Amino acid sequence: MQPKLIIAIDGYSSCGKSTVAKALAKKLQLHYIDSGAMYRAVTLYFLENYIPIPGPEEVHDFVYDFEKVLDEVHISFQFNPDSGFSEVYLNDKNVELEIRSMLISENVSHVSSIKAVRDRLVALQQMAADSGSLVMDGRDIGTTVFPNADLKIFMKADPMVRANRRYKEMQDKGIEVTLEEVINNVVGRDYEDTHRDESPLRKAVDAVVLDNTHISQEDQVEFVLNEIQKVKNQAKSSI
Repeated sequence: MQPKLIIAIDGYSSCGKSTVAKALAKKLQLHYIDSGAMYRAVTLYFLENYIPIPGPEEVHDFVYDFEKVLDEVHISFQFNPDSGFSEVYLNDKNVELEIRSMLISENVSHVSSIKAVRDRLVALQQMAADSGSLVMDGRDIGTTVFPNADLKIFMKADPMVRANRRYKEMQDKGIEVTLEEVINNVVGRDYEDTHRDESPLRKAVDAVVLDNTHISQEDQVEFVLNEIQKVKNQAKSSI
């Protein structure tokens, strides 16, 4: 029986975390969870139900019963055999495409800063490891969700490269947006993600950095596979 393996992939927005994580999970036949999709699903629920979303300056003093709202939010992942990946469901509705819109991107960092939201989703993410090995990507997986993960990867890339990747991805999905809007969103989210009080984006001390500004997806996956092998070799040598 193979020992449980937890792989945490963190990094900036639009740097390809999910793409690499999905490819790894598929290759290694591990469970995959896109933690960012969970925050996006909560953001979609907030917007659809007119739940007030505090800005960065308001989040500390904002008084609202978010716990009660979150009791009505049920997020699940269901495998799509056509795509070969799990897709996000919000209260039993497939919202995979809806949560990728620019409107969600513009608000998800604000929602992610709410302590009640953060606490609730982190607890759910930690419970996911009860079922066995997994790959999870996000902003605070290696620092908060799984601080004892077997392997931590911190991904980064030049902001303009990330913006262009995100712009192309949204165009391919038929989402109308300008490159300028995407650039502003990437830069703005970088600032909010790294400056929020609740689990800010930062590299874990023991994380391996993967700068993929000029690296292909295939090479990125190979890079992480090599790091996984190092972890396995170290585990064997310590027995």
